Amino acid sequence: MSAAQADDAIDLRSIASAQDRPSAEHEPPIDLDPVDDGSNGDLPPIDGGRAAWRLLWSAFIFEALLWGRLICILAILVSSFTHSLATIILTQGVMYGVGFVIFYYPILSMVNDYWVARRGLAYGILCSASGVAGVVMPFSLEAMLHRFGAPTTLRAASGLLAVTTGPFLLFLKPRRPGSSMSGAAETSAVPLKPDYAFLQSPLFWIYSTSNILQGLGFFFPALYLPSYSTSLSLSSRTGALLLALMSVAQVLGQSTFGYLSDQKQSTSASMLTMLSLVSTVVAGAAMLSWGAMNTLPALIAFALVYGFFGTGYTALWGRMGTSVTKDSTSAFMAFGLFNFGKGVGNVLAGPVGGGLLGEQIGSGGSQGYGRGQYGAIILFAGSCMLASGGCVGMGLVRGWEKVRQVTE
Repeated sequence: MSAAQADDAIDLRSIASAQDRPSAEHEPPIDLDPVDDGSNGDLPPIDGGRAAWRLLWSAFIFEALLWGRLICILAILVSSFTHSLATIILTQGVMYGVGFVIFYYPILSMVNDYWVARRGLAYGILCSASGVAGVVMPFSLEAMLHRFGAPTTLRAASGLLAVTTGPFLLFLKPRRPGSSMSGAAETSAVPLKPDYAFLQSPLFWIYSTSNILQGLGFFFPALYLPSYSTSLSLSSRTGALLLALMSVAQVLGQSTFGYLSDQKQSTSASMLTMLSLVSTVVAGAAMLSWGAMNTLPALIAFALVYGFFGTGYTALWGRMGTSVTKDSTSAFMAFGLFNFGKGVGNVLAGPVGGGLLGEQIGSGGSQGYGRGQYGAIILFAGSCMLASGGCVGMGLVRGWEKVRQVTE
């Protein structure tokens, strides 16, 4: 081990052991959560061990099956009895979203407590859980809807989610005694009041702008790839297959990008930005190529490439948070704001896509770019992806030492 590596290891142990001792009044904030590494035997170890993995895989199950708990289950159940669009929006939209926030963010807080130096990997695994669900859900829901109809399918789904997620509640336990599901701990040395100085950081706003642009283009393949395949006279099951393949690639992509964000060289903002740049540029190029694809093998290749690189961006949010601020509470807040920015893109994708659908790009009609009706959507989504990469690339060209000076 080199001297530099030994110093890094000593620094990491000193950071991890700072959790349970009072901090000095003028001690500068640190880049990682100040938690006890468990070497004294009082607490479970961080970044590994049975307790850490048990919590992570329990959170993985909840991510895969249910983004939220009681409110989410009720939202699905109630929506099965309604026949109006407004009620569906209220239940599956508003209620489900509120349930997600109430239940999911405390789980993330527990994950943060157990996973410090390997947090990017943990977030990558956690994010990829929705990809695992995406492999199974399109086929199972399609079969149930076809056989039983929407009301019965929704009621069965709510009951199944309640039964399958219930046992994993037993494993969602805070690492530190005295902590609660809300993440507030009387014995915690982590400051509960965030430091809002990161909002003045140019790096935060560069990441935020890039994130919103990425979110604007991100959801279109999942929305329109099935109908695009149908326009090629492929079966309806082909669309579900393409989404399933995209989900498989998502699992690999998010786990890989999360792992890479934890590596020693990724502690520099420039390396983290390079990962963001690769994710958005490759995804944008694949998106623009999508409009020229007219065969199933080409669509399969697109689903795999886009699923791997396009979804990898989300797995970088955890390290983006720790790169814009050294305060652990503020880093968690930054993660939430990145999530909000992606949600803005999710909300706008529907109206934007509806407005662009059917706009012809060039000549050729249904044989032209994007099968005619999808051309404008594909160009818009691909351009958003490339603009997202250009945003972080601009900061990279400027030099991150200047961009980060507010938070240093």
